[in-house]
Amino acid sequence: MSTAKQSQTPFYDSHSFYDEMFDRDSSIRSHYANIHRLFDRIKPAELAMRQQAINQRMLEEGITFTLYNESQHEPLERTIPFDYIPRVIPKHEWELIDRGVKQRTKALNAFLHDVYHEGRIFRDGIVPRSMIVSNTYFRPEMAGLQVPGGVYITASGIDLIRDEKGRYFVLEDNLRSPSGFSYLFKGRTLMSELFHELYLSSSVQNIDRSLNCFLSSLRSLSPNGNRNPLIVLLTPGVYNSAYYEHTFLAQQLGIHLVEGRDLVYKDHKIYLRDLRGLRQVDVIYRRIDDHFLDPLAFHPDSLLGVPGLMNAYRAGNVAIANAPGTGVADDKAVYAYVPDMIRYYLNEEPVLHNVTTYVLSRKEELEYVLANLDQLVVKETSLSGGYGMLIGPKATSKEIAAFADAIRKEPSRYIAQTTMKLSQAPVMVDGQMTPRHIDLRAFALMGEEETHVIPGGLTRVAMKEDSLVVNSSQGGGVKDTWVLNR
Repeated sequence: MSTAKQSQTPFYDSHSFYDEMFDRDSSIRSHYANIHRLFDRIKPAELAMRQQAINQRMLEEGITFTLYNESQHEPLERTIPFDYIPRVIPKHEWELIDRGVKQRTKALNAFLHDVYHEGRIFRDGIVPRSMIVSNTYFRPEMAGLQVPGGVYITASGIDLIRDEKGRYFVLEDNLRSPSGFSYLFKGRTLMSELFHELYLSSSVQNIDRSLNCFLSSLRSLSPNGNRNPLIVLLTPGVYNSAYYEHTFLAQQLGIHLVEGRDLVYKDHKIYLRDLRGLRQVDVIYRRIDDHFLDPLAFHPDSLLGVPGLMNAYRAGNVAIANAPGTGVADDKAVYAYVPDMIRYYLNEEPVLHNVTTYVLSRKEELEYVLANLDQLVVKETSLSGGYGMLIGPKATSKEIAAFADAIRKEPSRYIAQTTMKLSQAPVMVDGQMTPRHIDLRAFALMGEEETHVIPGGLTRVAMKEDSLVVNSSQGGGVKDTWVLNR
């Protein structure tokens, strides 16, 4: 359903892609009417002042990310671009997303348990065993190990996109240590304070309780049943690109922010060194990769982890979230099998569908992809953040030829997907609404008893015109995402 015609957006193209605010006939979608009315009323000078206030707040609070650019010798740290026109999702649409994300994470968690225990899905020929045991993130050390609460994926970020018809699709699953929580919560704070009248009049679902759900999920993993467990967030340190998020979450959740040197292994347990001496740690929410967790078990040169951590973990004296070895399930080739996992483990049809994906270890799919590289998106299976990608329709013939050579050498290292026409939403550029492509990272928090999906998640924005890359590490920005109560 749509309402009045747009009034002050004469150069806005809402015809080429599905647009979140504007319908095909340039009318305003009903759930955006309140927002469009307010922004249509505020003078450009006032909007510029509010944008300046947002930028100043982000700078003062250190809400930063690290931007990587091949033309620069060193990465550049800067505040993340934040667009103040919120993305709005009607209640009925969010209910679909919520069900689909919960279904997907439940199946993926069952898959991880199966991978490291019975391996039924291999024996039944649903997923090739060779794809898993050769995977970069497969951890044979996890075989047979009972993880606390049976929860492998405490925190996940499921990336969704919409096609030209407005249908939602899962683009990828982020299960190791997904980032973006801090941008979600800080974006809401900025909008509720600096656009207070709009926020109050829009009947938006609250996200404050989601932090309590996050903490409850971590507490539920305490292996000794401690009702008041000691929880720490393990960070690589101040030079990590996501360090702001680590400090934010530790502060908001009321847990200790630690580096590997703050923890010590003793008698098959992990202890925190503080002014009161050694205190036993029950749960570690880690924001470092498996390789660096324990130099005695994984990368011997790691200075970031805790020697002996895996011994304490195997002894059942500490929980690690997310569990080591979880990354095997967010590999981009494994992604192609998630709909089959949902049918296999849950006996249900997927609520949210995958983008059409080609697994290049299959000969017929490899041949098709090589013949159609200029029409497809190609990704390295183990990379994230927008790296190792070829966007065929926007690539040069030289780039396509280089990817073709790389694929022929190691086809199993890549997958290909149909090029989706990502939906767009308006951003404010020089006082004018301008369309930019977006996606949605939906965050799920899994505890021993229930899974909570944060209402709205994080909308990521390709700030460059015509770009499809939304990752903040490559110049993307973010929006606050409002799920309506009605």
